Amino acid sequence: MHLKRKIAKTAAVVLSAAMVGLFGTANYYSSRLPETLTADIGSGIEIAEYPEITCASFRSEAIAASETYPASRQATLSLFGAIPIKNVEIREEEAPMLAVGGDPFGIKLLMDGVMVTELGEITLSDGKTVCPAREAGIKVGDVIRLADMQPVTSNSQIQGIISNSGGRTIKLSVNRGGNEFIAYLEPVYSEEQGVWLGGMWVRDSIAGIGTITFINPETGEFAGLGHPICDSDTGELVPISSGEAVAVEITEAKAGQKGIPGELRGAFTSDGSLGILNRNNGCGVYGILTDEARAELCSDCEIFKMAYRQEIRTGKAEILSTVEGGTPQRYEIEIENVDYSGDESGKNMVIRITDEELLKRTGGIVQGMSGSPIIQDGKLIGAVTHVFVADPTRGYGIFAENMAEYLIG
Repeated sequence: MHLKRKIAKTAAVVLSAAMVGLFGTANYYSSRLPETLTADIGSGIEIAEYPEITCASFRSEAIAASETYPASRQATLSLFGAIPIKNVEIREEEAPMLAVGGDPFGIKLLMDGVMVTELGEITLSDGKTVCPAREAGIKVGDVIRLADMQPVTSNSQIQGIISNSGGRTIKLSVNRGGNEFIAYLEPVYSEEQGVWLGGMWVRDSIAGIGTITFINPETGEFAGLGHPICDSDTGELVPISSGEAVAVEITEAKAGQKGIPGELRGAFTSDGSLGILNRNNGCGVYGILTDEARAELCSDCEIFKMAYRQEIRTGKAEILSTVEGGTPQRYEIEIENVDYSGDESGKNMVIRITDEELLKRTGGIVQGMSGSPIIQDGKLIGAVTHVFVADPTRGYGIFAENMAEYLIG
């Protein structure tokens, strides 16, 4: 009897340890999965990297069958159909059909205001130094929208207001991280330069090169980059007043090396405007093509259904990118990691370039390739966004689902 009790006790301890291990595993999965999942209508929920996870709806099929779409319901994700992992919201909607890009485009942006990029001291006649902007509470990265109740749209405009102030206090409307506040700037006179100064440098426009990720062939709306356009000095997201997408010709692909990012170099062409740019956010830059540009670009594009995040798996995939000439080419990559819980940071996947031809030309991912669409299993799954400076063969990608969330049409 003593031996039987000992065996039973041991078995209970082993079972208890196993259950603790399983629930610990469940907690791991819970942290790796989002609070909301979207699925194509009728496809159900299967997590490509975690086939052991199943999805059970709280609501009956009879109720679901009577719904119109998009639809939303609560569901439970379970490990092996037995151990609950977490409750999630399941949204069902038709996955969009999108024309994939890979074409480079030039970016011309005018800011919604002027961005402060640097503060500086001004030497007065008595030898003392002062920075009026800093004393007014202004910081690098702030965006000045109004000066004396006038909309500010250029560097020369605000400098003109300051230099013509005669030293009177200037009321500024300033945006800092989405919050508006009033600052009062008191210019000082520089004997050396013979003008009134505010002690700040500002930027009013940005230009660069990116890659189109996809186009809505019905509306001409397009998305590119997969990450926000930020000011090179401040790192702050650039608020758009107006913007233009223009044709660009890639003239050189400077290969990246360990510690030194490469880049695509090009020149804006005289072929005219491709369209307007109207949004810049955490998932990229968005705009609307002209009818002519839409007809030209979409005539050469392949149409793919967009994949939702849970459909993406580690393994082989392809990117479409233009590193020379004018036509996007397919290049092989490997997806090394997928973060299903990923937000809009543009770092939802870790990818590695494996294509020997692309490695020979660029050394891997280079600046200007941001936005290059990623294709896997015949679906558009995302876009290239960042390069690892220490290893240019590797970098990050964003889910196409995150980018498509901001399409209007």
